[in-house]
Amino acid sequence: MTHKSNPSHSQELTPKFHPELTPSLEELEQQERRLVFRQFTHDDAWALGSLLVGMARERQAPVAIDIHRAGQQLFHAALPGSTPDNDAWIERKRRVAERYGSASYLVGARFRAKGTTFEESSRLDPDTYAAHGGSFPITVEGVGVIGAVTVSGLPQLQDHRFVVEALEEFLGKDR
Repeated sequence: MTHKSNPSHSQELTPKFHPELTPSLEELEQQERRLVFRQFTHDDAWALGSLLVGMARERQAPVAIDIHRAGQQLFHAALPGSTPDNDAWIERKRRVAERYGSASYLVGARFRAKGTTFEESSRLDPDTYAAHGGSFPITVEGVGVIGAVTVSGLPQLQDHRFVVEALEEFLGKDR
């Protein structure tokens, strides 16, 4: 399953990445090791969310954006072209990131690497959990995973890459 997307924007939505290249498990795991916060406050949620909104507006991306910390929604925005379905996808992907402590795309990729799918093998309700790209754990040094930043509205790999690009910019990290 992929999210509703606007094909006319697909090339420009994540310009730093090559859409034909699917990241390896090692690449995805390395992203999580690298994209770690020293702290994550309400102000950080606002700043990161605002960065994501700015990026989405610039690219005319029809996305919804959500940031949760410790069970509390700290940021949410729905841009033109997004739908209530995007909010449902956000919830399902966020639950995967929080439960597994890993990016929702990485969780799905791990199941695919074993020759199965999350839906077939996780024993979790697919109406409640979705291992599709777009939710990335918020990890704090010395603490661990405290929440997730999630985007929905693009194909799953683009959702994942969009969040990673924003985290790299926010944290000042190079790929």
